[in-house]
Amino acid sequence: MGAGHPHPVYRAGDSAVHRAPAEVKIVCLVFFVFAVVATPREMFWPYAGFAIVLAAVWVVARISPAWIAPRMLIEVPFVILAVLLPFAEGGERVAVAGLSLSVPGLYAGWGIVIKGTLGVAASLTFAATTPARELPVALTRLGVPASITPIFVMMLRYVDLLTAEIRRMQIARVARGDSPRAIHQIGAIAKGVGALFLRSYERGERVHLAMMSRGFTGTIPEMPGVVTSARASAGQWLVIVTPALAATAIAAAAWVLR
Repeated sequence: MGAGHPHPVYRAGDSAVHRAPAEVKIVCLVFFVFAVVATPREMFWPYAGFAIVLAAVWVVARISPAWIAPRMLIEVPFVILAVLLPFAEGGERVAVAGLSLSVPGLYAGWGIVIKGTLGVAASLTFAATTPARELPVALTRLGVPASITPIFVMMLRYVDLLTAEIRRMQIARVARGDSPRAIHQIGAIAKGVGALFLRSYERGERVHLAMMSRGFTGTIPEMPGVVTSARASAGQWLVIVTPALAATAIAAAAWVLR
């Protein structure tokens, strides 16, 4: 959780977005996503506006779309679901390229793809410009309960460790002649999952004891050298949440003009 463990999605930089206090960026991200989700799916122009807002943030943060694009693959399962909806939904039908497609299904699929894409892109932008070490104090500044903040941050930190542990266990099994795709190996895979759970639990116990022995009281203090951004001023709040305000205005305009 310290400065020596940067998240793999984070891109070090010195832009205005990187220097912005993390708590303001969290609020901006949440409001932007809510604005996108609240926009009627039957309208198309508001989503172009959301994309322009995101692109403007990328320019300021010096993030290339070529860096964002490969990491967007996480939404592929939702895209597959969206592609199937026009065939599975009922209601009014329309012929497209010789195929009979459901109009409500087309709108539903479009809504899933565009809203999911914008949400994932916004989340990646936040992750790329915010070090993981800034999150505990940022959540505390926003009033998140002290019992939840350490759990959330520890989860982010140890997901990477568990992924590496899974990779090591898989390599060890293959080195011993295991074939992960063979049906008869399902028992070995189940035992591996159980072993991973036990290792994770034991690691959590050791980490908790180590933290308690160092004086951890359940709250994460602001430590100079670990937290690099000062508490946001009123002027910073007004400037940094501009993308969220723009997204909210676009969503409101969409409902008015609907």
